[in-house]
Amino acid sequence: MTGLLGKLFGKKSKNEGPTGTVDEILSRLLELAGLELSYDTKTLEDGTVHVDIFGKDEAMLTDKEGQLLDALQLYVRRAIQHQNPEDTFNVNLDSANFREQANEALIALAEKLKGIALAKGKSVYFRALPPKDRKVIHQYLAEDGRVKSRSIGEGHFKKIKIYPAKGSETQGAGGNEEYDTPDENFGNR
Repeated sequence: MTGLLGKLFGKKSKNEGPTGTVDEILSRLLELAGLELSYDTKTLEDGTVHVDIFGKDEAMLTDKEGQLLDALQLYVRRAIQHQNPEDTFNVNLDSANFREQANEALIALAEKLKGIALAKGKSVYFRALPPKDRKVIHQYLAEDGRVKSRSIGEGHFKKIKIYPAKGSETQGAGGNEEYDTPDENFGNR
């Protein structure tokens, strides 16, 4: 199995540090994929390696809610983990500020649903999301003591339930009835 993993993820990098390893893996991956992309790599103060990818094929990375960008990021993380099993590296790939814009869209929708929950005094639901998106929403909503949130469901993708906190001043009359609110603008991020 080591031979297969070695072919998939490469052998231990000759470059020193996580930035050199990321550079080596990503340049080989982009070359094999035939994508016309370049990138800038920098290590942030917390040790995270941040990679900004740009070029002629950049639109492919952010198409379909950034699935290709997520796949590249996952591959690079796994390859680094395979090459350096004793170390922990955090690697973030981004293109045209896509990640920040996606997070802002999630927060805007969470704010809208929070307003509905507070105005009606009832629970509302955010559609099923992957863990990284749920984390953004939960962290944002945790800053407001008037509402609470929790993940509902099984598996990787779960809904988020947003509901008024007990004793919240803005709770409306209405008991325990719950609303399932659609988020039609979510797909346009």
